[in-house]
Formats: sequence, C-alpha cells, structure tokens
Amino acid sequence: MNDALFVDLQHVAETMRQLHFHDDGATPNSPLPVIRYHLRSKPGSDMAAAFEALFNRNQWTPLWRAGIFDYHHYHSTAHEALAVVRGEARVTLGGQSGQTLSIAVGDVLVLPAGTGHRCVESSRDFLVVGAYPRGQEDYDIQRPGNASHADSKARIARVALPLADPVAGSDGPLMTAWKASGRARSE
Repeated sequence: MNDALFVDLQHVAETMRQLHFHDDGATPNSPLPVIRYHLRSKPGSDMAAAFEALFNRNQWTPLWRAGIFDYHHYHSTAHEALAVVRGEARVTLGGQSGQTLSIAVGDVLVLPAGTGHRCVESSRDFLVVGAYPRGQEDYDIQRPGNASHADSKARIARVALPLADPVAGSDGPLMTAWKASGRARSE
C-alpha cells in the first residue's frame, strides 16, 4: 500500500469503469477498453510523488507532470496512464465523436495505444502525471487523420500489453479486462 494513496484492491475493482471506443476512420482507438479508476488520498499528501511511486512499483514509468494537450491526439507506440494529482478537467476520449467526461484529483485513466484524447477545459491548477509501461517510454504523438491511419493501426497492433496494471499490479482488474479483449499478455 502506498503511504499517500488508499489503494484498496477490492475498492479499485469495484469502482473501475470500462469505456469502449471504436475506430472512426480518423482515430484508430483500440479493441481494448479505456480503464478509469478513482483513488482516494490522505490529506496533505504529495499526490504527484505518490502516483509516480505507485506507477513505478507496478512497472509503469512516470515520465512527465503537466496538463493534457487541448487537441485530439493518440499514441500509436505506447499505452498511457494519466493520474490527476491537482485540479479538474473535462476531457474527450475516443476522438472527434467520442465521449467527454469530467476528471478530478484521484482519477486515473489508462488509455490503450490508439485511444484519442484531448483536454476540453481545465481548472488553472490542473496537473496530471503521465506514465507508460516499461519498454514503451518512447511514445509518439499522432493526430487523427486518414493519411496516417493505416500506418498507425499497424504500429498499434504491435504494442505489447503491459506486465501489470499501473494501479493494482500484475493481478489488477486492467489485466483481466485487457486479456478478455482477446490479446495475450506480453512476457
């Protein structure tokens, strides 16, 4: 258990939400579901450091602290975990015709490679920790479009599944959800 975050595995599994997005011809998205978690923190804790430690422990490398780009984009070479450590925002997932949702402190979005995302609006203090599975730290940034679509889909198909759920470890709910989508876990 992390000192600053309450990571109760039963609570994590019970509150996990799956979101599904399909290829819209411009944004590839993924057959794997987006996973959304909400973690609680201890008052006064350094949320950014706590999420970085949690991700590291679960074999996801935290690479940055910032906001989320305000334009539609996706990554064709890596899965991505986004943990909100300060503020709140509205983000659109799944591309131009996707779903807009509100996120706030303690929310974690795990985006499979190819999932479109953008920040629609955010509080001035909005801050996210971004992390990637070990071996996928060299992520790309792609904008939706017909010209690069086929090449992006080929790269996405080669992205290995992570060895662990960034929040709940090797036996976490993400592993079950992503395995159920029909892809085998990488070794």
